[in-house]
Amino acid sequence: MRHGKKINHLGRKTAHRKAMLSNMACSLIEHKRINTTVAKAKALKQFVEPLITKSKEDTTHNRRLVFSKLRSKETVTELFRDVAAKIGDRPGGYTRIIKLGNRLGDNADMAMIELVDYNELYNADKPAKKKSTRRGRSKKTETAPAAPASETTNSEEE
Repeated sequence: MRHGKKINHLGRKTAHRKAMLSNMACSLIEHKRINTTVAKAKALKQFVEPLITKSKEDTTHNRRLVFSKLRSKETVTELFRDVAAKIGDRPGGYTRIIKLGNRLGDNADMAMIELVDYNELYNADKPAKKKSTRRGRSKKTETAPAAPASETTNSEEE
């Protein structure tokens, strides 16, 4: 029985798998997108998204937690400085997996995994959104009756 065994071992021992995911995460943060197999991309997504969430709050403790997973000082610096500033308002879903077809040599399913906010093709048509709250309804109702009243006064003056 395989109850409670949800992790994909990717055909590797634990140490090799952790090292591979760490290296792939460093490459993803450095290059903003990488090509790999679909299974590795899904495993990398589960590995890197909690690290990006930790990078939103720049504390010494969070830097040490992320460094223990990535083991690259330059990558941790770039993650906390550049990537965290760009994804600061996003509540989650920092990566996107795009399937590319099959590899020629062994017919493996290939995919491109990328950081969402760094793709100019998908984000070109979307302007920067202004944050709005839902408390603004009372202002809208006050301005709505005022507009027809001003129109009636203009028509009476003519």
